[in-house]
Amino acid sequence: MVLTHHNLRDLGKRTLPLNVGDKPLLDPITESGSGMLQEPQKVYMAELIEKLNELFGGETTDQDQLVYVNRVIKGKLMESATLKEQAANNTKEQFGNSPDLDAELSNAIIDALDAHTSMSTQALNSAAVRNGIKQILLSHARLWESLRGQQTGP
Repeated sequence: MVLTHHNLRDLGKRTLPLNVGDKPLLDPITESGSGMLQEPQKVYMAELIEKLNELFGGETTDQDQLVYVNRVIKGKLMESATLKEQAANNTKEQFGNSPDLDAELSNAIIDALDAHTSMSTQALNSAAVRNGIKQILLSHARLWESLRGQQTGP
């Protein structure tokens, strides 16, 4: 069956009897519908921050720790052809027990230290580098927009 025609007619204004008779009552909000359930990503991040705080103590911020482990160190490890091959060919447990993982982790930490020391030294010693960083933060990294998005009050 195929709809070939339809017809709309104005039947005038009608009143809906919303206040007449028994009114169905809505069940109150319960724990499952209260919006209090944490998203899996938030739970994961909270657990990750707790573990990082155990490792690094209170000397660095949560953000510093997250960036260092999730971006810097992980980024260096992602460059390893050896680890890519081992991840592709082993279970997670086997991969975690690889002596190459320990060696590559040490190399990643050293490389990150070298790279950050070099970049920080260049930035501290050159107004042009600092200005370039500032322009990248404003134009491409959306620093202003990110800070405005975190604003909690007037």
